[in-house]
Formats: sequence, C-alpha cells, structure tokens
Amino acid sequence: MGKELHMSKPFAVMAVAMTVSAVAGIITMIILYQIQITPMNPTPRPTPLPTTTLPTGPPPSMRLPGNLVPKSYQLYFQPHLYSSIDLSDVNATEQNLTFTGNSTVVFQCVQKTKSIFLHSNNLTLLELYVTNVDTKKIVPHLDYKEYDDGTHFLEVQMTDALTDGGNYSLFVAFQGEMQDDLSGMYVSTYNEDGLKKYVVATQLEATDARKMFPCFDEPALKATFDVTIIHRLDTTALGNWDKKLDSKNIIDDEWKYTRFNPTKLMSTYLLAFAVSEFPLSLGDPTTSRIDIKTYARKDAIDAGQADYASSITGKLLKIYEEHFGINYVLPKLDQFVVPDHRAAAMENWGLIMYQESSLLYDKKTTSLLQKDWIVEIVAHELAHQWFGNLVTMRWWNDLWLNEGFSSYMANLAVAKMEPDWNMKQIREMYQRLGAFEIDALNSSHPLSPPANQIQTRDEIGEMFSTITYCKGAAVLTMLAGYLTERVFDAGIKMYLKEFQFKNTETQDVWNSMQKAVEEAHLSGINVTEIMNTWTEQIGYPVVTINTTEGEAYQKKFTLSPATEAGRVWHIPMRVMSKTSGPLPKQHYILPSLPVHKDEFLSKKGEWILVNATGYFRVNYNPENWRRLLDQLEMDYTVIAVMERGQLIDDAFNLAGAKLVNITLALNTTRFLRNDTECLTWGVAIKNLNYFVDMFDRSIVYGPMQVYMRNLVCPLYTFFQIYTDNSSIPTDSSQQENQVNAINMACSNGLPACQKMARTMFRQWMNNETNNRINPNLRSAIYCQAVAAGGDKEWEFAWKIYKNTTIDQERDQLTHALSCTTKIWLLSRLLEYTLDPEKIRKSDVLDIITAVGNNPVGQSLAWNFLRSHWLVLRDELGPSYVLKDLAKRFSTEVELQELKQFQMAENAMESRLMNQAIEQTEANIQWVKEHKQTVLNWFMANLSPGNSTPCYLETFV
Repeated sequence: MGKELHMSKPFAVMAVAMTVSAVAGIITMIILYQIQITPMNPTPRPTPLPTTTLPTGPPPSMRLPGNLVPKSYQLYFQPHLYSSIDLSDVNATEQNLTFTGNSTVVFQCVQKTKSIFLHSNNLTLLELYVTNVDTKKIVPHLDYKEYDDGTHFLEVQMTDALTDGGNYSLFVAFQGEMQDDLSGMYVSTYNEDGLKKYVVATQLEATDARKMFPCFDEPALKATFDVTIIHRLDTTALGNWDKKLDSKNIIDDEWKYTRFNPTKLMSTYLLAFAVSEFPLSLGDPTTSRIDIKTYARKDAIDAGQADYASSITGKLLKIYEEHFGINYVLPKLDQFVVPDHRAAAMENWGLIMYQESSLLYDKKTTSLLQKDWIVEIVAHELAHQWFGNLVTMRWWNDLWLNEGFSSYMANLAVAKMEPDWNMKQIREMYQRLGAFEIDALNSSHPLSPPANQIQTRDEIGEMFSTITYCKGAAVLTMLAGYLTERVFDAGIKMYLKEFQFKNTETQDVWNSMQKAVEEAHLSGINVTEIMNTWTEQIGYPVVTINTTEGEAYQKKFTLSPATEAGRVWHIPMRVMSKTSGPLPKQHYILPSLPVHKDEFLSKKGEWILVNATGYFRVNYNPENWRRLLDQLEMDYTVIAVMERGQLIDDAFNLAGAKLVNITLALNTTRFLRNDTECLTWGVAIKNLNYFVDMFDRSIVYGPMQVYMRNLVCPLYTFFQIYTDNSSIPTDSSQQENQVNAINMACSNGLPACQKMARTMFRQWMNNETNNRINPNLRSAIYCQAVAAGGDKEWEFAWKIYKNTTIDQERDQLTHALSCTTKIWLLSRLLEYTLDPEKIRKSDVLDIITAVGNNPVGQSLAWNFLRSHWLVLRDELGPSYVLKDLAKRFSTEVELQELKQFQMAENAMESRLMNQAIEQTEANIQWVKEHKQTVLNWFMANLSPGNSTPCYLETFV
C-alpha cells in the first residue's frame, strides 16, 4: 500500500505535518491556513539553529540519568487516515497511516548536564529546539542522536550545560506511522455497511509512549499532559481527561480538533486517546456521580451489547470510592471497545481500552460465565484507577503494586456487587494455584525483584506474569486474613491517601500497614519482616506436619532438585482438627528446624488440617493423610470445600516433588464421585490434565480415560437434566461445573456426552438461524462436536466464525476450530493466522496456543511457531505461547529442540524460555519415574468406587 506524507504549519506551538503523495515521489506542502488555526492561538516557530555532528558513544545506562524531571507536556497529534474506505470502490483512495504532531515538554534540571536524555522510538524528527523557560530564550544545541540499541534514547547535546535548578522546554515536531501491531498509536479495523472502518487507538504500557512522541518514558517521571487531537470531521476523539468546551473547533472541510483539559500528574504509559466513528452507550446516572460512557461498534451499541458493562461500571466505581475513602478524581470515565487490542483491557486513566470479548455482552449469545468475566475485568481496570493511576509504582520491578492489588480488589468488589454468585473463593483458589505452578520453578521471579535486575524492554515485559498478578493477589489475601480485613483495609486507605499522585515502592505499603497495626493495638507484628519473605524471594514453602510427634517444619517447595537452601518464610496459618474446628489463633513457623506445638498433635487418632488460604503447601505424615482421605471417602462435607480443593492440589504437587507417593495423589480424586462442587472438580481436572499431557501418547492413556469416564459419569448425570434440555443451573459456580462435566465427559469418551454434543451441533448445522445450544455450553459443545466430526463440522464452524460480529461467539468458534483431530484442518487454521483478513492479530497467539494444546496439533503448532518466529516475535511478542506449547513436552527430543531453538535465537535468553526448558526437564524426569506406577494404579482403579449407578466400564 502506498504511503502518503502530509506536512503542515503548527497549530498552537505545533508543526503538524500534512502530507500529499505524488507519482514521482513524496511532495511536501506547507499549508498556511491562518484563519483556520487562529482559534487555536498558535505561536510562531523559531528558525532552528545550525548544528554540528554529535560524537558517538554508549548511553549512560539502560535507565534515564535522572538529572531532568519533567513537569508538563503539551501535545498535538494528527492521525491522517481516512475513517472509512468503500470496499467495492476500486478507485477508492489508498489509506494513509501516517501521523504527525509535536510535543513541548517542560522540565527542571536538578543536576548540571550538557545532554538531555529522553526516549524516542521509530519517529522521524522534523524539528527540535530547547528553550530556557525562565528567560524565554532559545538555548543552542549541537545536534541530537537516536540510539538503536534497545534503550530508545534520544540524546540532545547542548552547546552549554543546563544549570542546576533551571527550567527548560524541549520542542520536537515529528511524524510516524500507525501500524496494526497493537502498540503505541495503532490502527484497528472492522467492516460495516460495505465499508472498511478504521479506528485509532493507543496501547502505551509498558514502554511504547516513546513510539508516539519523544518523552521521559519511565513511570516515576510523572507530569501533566495537555493534549490536542486533529481528526476527520466525521470522527470523535477521546482522551484521558474531559474535553475543553470550544465551539470553534472546525479547521476546514476535512479536519477539526479536540482539546482536552490538562491531566493530573500521571505516568507516560497511562496516556491514551482514540479516534473513531463509534457511537456510545450511557451509564446509569443513578449509580455514579460521574459521567460514564461506553463506545463500541455501531452494531454492538445498537444491539445493546454495551448496556451491561455501562450498568455495572458506576456500581463498581462507587464500591471502590466507599472502600478506599477517596473519590475517583475525574469528572468522566470513558470505556472504549477496540476491535483489536493486545490485552484484555488497559487501565488508561479516564479512558479504559477493552477487547470486545472483555466488555460486550449479548443476551442471546453470551454465556453467563462470560458475563462473570466481564464483571471481573471491569472491576480489575477500575481498581487500577487507584492502584496504578492515582498511586504508581516507582519502577517496573514493583509492578505487582499495580496488578496484584487490582486482582485482589477485583475479587472483593465483585463479591460485594454480586454476593449471590459465590465465586470469590474459586477466584482466590485459582489465583493461588496458578501462581504455585510457576513459583515452584527455579526460573520464577520474586514479586519485587531489585530494580537493577529489571532494565531492558524484555525484562520489563516479563514482569507482566502470573507471579505479578496471581501471587500478588494471593499474598495480599493471606495478609488480610492474618491482620483481619478491618486492619488491612485501614492500611490501604492510609497508603492511598499518603501517596496519591506519587510513586511508591513495596516498602511504602508495609509502612502503611504497620501504622494500621499499631493503631489497632496489635502487638508483636512486624509487617515488613513478615511480608518481605514473600515478596523478595522466589518460591514458597511447604510446611510438613507430623501429627504423631506434634511438630512442624518448613522448606522451599520445588519440582527441581537444584534449589537454594536456607530460605525461610514467616508463615501465618490456622490449624483445625476433626473435633476442634478451626482455631482462631495464627501460628508462625519460622525456622527450618522442627517446631513443637500442641495444636499439631493428633489426639485420639483424629486428623489435623491446616487452613487453605495461605500461600504455601502442607504435607502430613502418612497416618494423617490416610485419616484425611478416609474422611473424604466417608463424608467429604465435614471438610470445607476450600480445604478439599487444597488437599487435592497439594497431594498432586507433593507427589511431583517426590514428597509423597503418586498413588496418594491419585487417591484424593476418588471421593469426587460424590462431590459436585466446582472448586474441587476444577482443581482435580487441572491436575489430571497434567497426566493427560504427559501420557496421551502412551499406553497409560487407555486405562486413564476409562477411570476418568467412570469418575465423571455421576457428575455428568447430575447436570444431565439441564444439559439435555440446553439449560443451566442458577448458581454461578454450578454453571461453571456443568461445563467442567461436559468437557471431561466428552473428551474422555463418555457416550452420552458425545451423542449430546454431536446431536445439538448437527441440529444447528441443519438450521443455522436457530442455535438452541445454551450460550454457557457453546464453547464446550462446539469443541467436542468438531473434535468428533470431520470436514463438514469444521467448515460450518469456520463459516459462522467469518460471519459473526459478536466477539464472544468468535472466541468460542476459534477454540472449536482448534479442537479438530484432522491434521490438515489444523494446518489450515495455523496458516490462516498469517492473514489478518482471516484472523485478527489479537487472536493469533491464542489460536497457536489452542492448536498446541490439542494432542494432534502439538507438533504442528511448535513447528509453525519456530518457522514464523521472527514475524510473530516482532509483531506480537509470543514468548508466553512458547512456554504454553512446551508444557506438554516430555521427551529428550523435544528438550533438545527447545535448547537448539534457544541457541538459534539470541533474544531467547528469557525467563519464559528458561521456564519452558526447566518444565520440560521436570516432565521428562516425572514420566520416567511414575509411568509404570501410574499405569498400575489406573488399571487397579478403573472404577473409582461404589457410586450411584452410572456408565461404568472396564479396560480391555
């Protein structure tokens, strides 16, 4: 596609470029419309001074020197693209993806220097000059240099040194290109009424503000932002802050401008704007004191798909305002739904960006489980308006202060808004287990590593991890349980009040918590001493309790034999027994040597159990394990559901670490034939899926499938009256467990389930305008029907995928397309990911991961990823996909392929790559040690025990 370059005179202090292309090349035209720009009060641009060549040399470090502190930015942007193009018009104007603009940053010099260092990436700089703000005079500079070494430094070499305490401004006029790489200022597209529509959106976290304008692109360098957007007449521009009232904003017959009020102090990564033709959905004015609007595609707004999100946003915002005692600081909140967005959502202050599947809710086609997801995402992003936006981490090593706190607060807010959903415990458990899985590896990372260990762009990107989100939330849940929620919440209020509009480190949180502890007159609690053991070192402990001797000790839990010794955690825990019930007192296990306590001693042969809310695993002596398993088999309801789930997960992972026998872990699943709780089944399925990943290409798989068919049959029967009638229970957790039952039953060949899935899907194929499959069940049934079918089922799913305008339906069909067992269809799907006209870029990595999770598609996805690595890496950054694909690797050949790939790609010396290798090595060892034992156990336990009559079979 041809590029058109436009350049124009400044609007205000700007030199916005408007460009026109010609046959012979690019012709630059200076357009002087004084009358049109008069309302914008432009100031003249001085003539740039002559320059000389800047001596080359390495930048001072990967971080900015810190000798300049930005105070404010004045920004002008003009994206030159047309808002739409007629797809049927062969003579339609080629799209223009150029943007132009200028920035004026005012900064203070706090240490004498002859160099101005800031960031700029992939921008063409058109003009640059420095002004002494105090004297209003131009300050001569020699030249500037852009570093192409990963730092993205822009260095301006001054003729004379800037003086300590002096105030200066840097003006830069620039141009760049909007791409579809979902970062910086980028372009997203959709089709509507025969037109291809274009949307301008931004995604600047973590280090992409520099792709949009030259800036001090570090989170601690907060400033105010005064933004003006020049855009097409038929479009609307949104920004972080509310718009300035300006009735004379028309420039000419093509362009107008929108000016926004200056922001409060904020970090560069939170800056955002959007330009589109989107209509809006208004929030319920009775639920919030501020103006809430949701913007999305016209057909989505017209269908009411934004109404649900609009209705809950004000309620959630009010919950946070009351909980924190600090009001949301803006008069408005815009929610902008982008057809393509890299993350589920981005918390830009006052202008939150969402993927369509994260916000749009269609009553006819969206599942109630997806509705839960929407509430959770909105709650998470709104929590960021305080944790991240109002109070921001000083550097990316403390990202958990943003993400861990927002994950924790989202659980709290959703539970307050929808108490009947009964999902808080499930979310907390899944967060903890997700973190456990990664944190057991030696290649994990601390919640708060030293700042000097997080320097490069890749290292910053790796901080957006399961550890940051899930471990962060888990340790906060543990701390709140220990201090009590009343004291914890008091500490949070102190923290937010003291540091609003500022930057913090982890220690600042603990200091606020300590003040709350002291005000509550709690003695003997040193918050810093306790919590640093959880944030400054990787991993977590396993507490081993000998109930015969009444003693307990701790050590680091790891799946790898090579680990650091001597690590100690401060462990808050409650202990209960069969007769005592939970004890209110919290105990600390401090040393690695055994500690004797009466609470750990079994009286009269009763079982002992430790609570399941802490971020640690618990092992017991064999006698206590036997008593606990006997209790589960006799009456599982005596043990609370959280503890049942934790027992299953602990047993499987302790077996993986060789701390208990693998048969003990498998025995923890036997009681499930009677249990119908979502949490216990979800944990069991997660752990049994690891066995599937390791053994689905071996002789173990046959008897294992028989066992799992027999185990899940009562659960499937429990929900069958709903499933066969395409209906769902009223309880949210039971709705999720119904899906668990279908997936496990169908994937393991339960005839009733497979017949149901094929029948419902074929009925839809025969009458595609009447899909009677309940939205909650579609993802499971689509997948199972396509897996059991052939070309016709796959082609039908692909046709619906291409034609649907509902993002959730597209996600379900994407998953279904990856479920086929036909290799050529999986290959076709992978090839489609290279064509953005077929597969949106925001879906590419999910599809590759889904194909890789299919036993038939594992090698296809792995080979595809390697073949197209450079393209995928540069455009989408697929490191986490590599790790997801490698989780099924369990052979020496696969390990060597991983290592060879690491050697071939210099950039692959990353934490995620090391985790993939470490996990593969652990998988290989695990399979070698357990294959025969596991085979013997499944052969001996084909029927999980006496149960309600159901489909039972033996293995032949």
